[in-house]
Amino acid sequence: MLVEINVANFRSFKEQQTFSLVKGKGDELLNQNVFTATANKDIALLNSAAIYGPNASGKSNFLVALQCMRRIVLDSSNNSKRGDKLPVTPFKLSKENRALPSEFEVTFIIDHVRYQYGFAATENRVIEEWLFAYPKGRAQRWLGRSWRDKSQTYDWELGSHLQGERQLWQKSTRDNALFLSTAVQLNSEQLQPLYDWFNNTLRFANVGGWNANFTASLCEMTNGKSQKSKILAFLKAADLNIDDVLVERRNFDSNELPQDMPDSMRDMIARDFSGKQVLDVKTVHKDSSGENVVFDFDEESDGTQKLFSFAGPWLDSLEKGHVLFIDELHDNLHPKLVQFLVSLFHSKEINLKNAQLVFTTHETSILNQDVFRRDQIWFCEKDKNSASALFPLTDFSPRKGRENLELAYLSGRYGAVPFLGSLEK
Repeated sequence: MLVEINVANFRSFKEQQTFSLVKGKGDELLNQNVFTATANKDIALLNSAAIYGPNASGKSNFLVALQCMRRIVLDSSNNSKRGDKLPVTPFKLSKENRALPSEFEVTFIIDHVRYQYGFAATENRVIEEWLFAYPKGRAQRWLGRSWRDKSQTYDWELGSHLQGERQLWQKSTRDNALFLSTAVQLNSEQLQPLYDWFNNTLRFANVGGWNANFTASLCEMTNGKSQKSKILAFLKAADLNIDDVLVERRNFDSNELPQDMPDSMRDMIARDFSGKQVLDVKTVHKDSSGENVVFDFDEESDGTQKLFSFAGPWLDSLEKGHVLFIDELHDNLHPKLVQFLVSLFHSKEINLKNAQLVFTTHETSILNQDVFRRDQIWFCEKDKNSASALFPLTDFSPRKGRENLELAYLSGRYGAVPFLGSLEK
């Protein structure tokens, strides 16, 4: 479960920006959009949040920052070598910031225990790394690591609550790797759940969403079981008139690739998929006489293809309690379908594992207090120096249940809208 994210000096974010899924003061939609996350119920979290803002405001960069953090956690020890560059990009429009590290911090909850983990890094090395745990609400410092330029060494603080071969993990941690990742690679059972949270719980989809393969695979019979009925129920609930889904596996054939595809791309795809199987998806509709008619998947509309591709990952996230980030959820989807997708995360009957959804969008029809609490709406915009700022709707103290959020946003009251000029000859 995600509590808070802090990002500083990464891409368009110059100063530290904080994004929170902690419930605010309001008591609206408590039984739909809010859940308690710890055993003593001292932290109430939100099931979703929407981020609005003009194009090029930094909304996508916020998601990229968390993706970058995840990539470093998962890869810095396992797949990198000494001297490999870390994939960080500081704010480039400031000479001072170009020389400073990018900073990432996430607060999350695993098995009712809150953890606060973060690091600062340049492309050459990790500058700082820290980890706090809060069992029973009390802070325990498990890890502190800080680079000292003068001595060209790290100052280390490994707390007594951190169990295992601490000295071995410290000595094995390279400058361009994280202690967390290194310790897990060297069999730290205590830190494994934190690594698994980044690896398994944190999920992303970009503007294009997913391809259809995962949803199609759920429609197949595996070990005598299939989730096709759940997929079809999802599609019917979304008002897609699909009566059945047919999935076949066949060997990849490079001759089926488009003839106008560049040779270099054709060769790369042929090499990557050589000897592998691909899924062939067909949909079934009933004609006016009630007979089944089979369609190739690419005969469906872009919106239908996208929603079908969403179905599997969406249901999987709800079933397993993922923290799901989506960039531009509205793309190729009707506003009512966007509201339908969000409503699944707000349903206590469906979202049994308290999965969370964070998405960027331009779709304002759902920007209302019947769908969201006021603390679930965020905005992103750039200042005169092209630095992105992330801020919540609650900064503007909108009136509970009375203020028309969509109208106020589009009229510019909250900022985060494009400033359009005239096209002069």
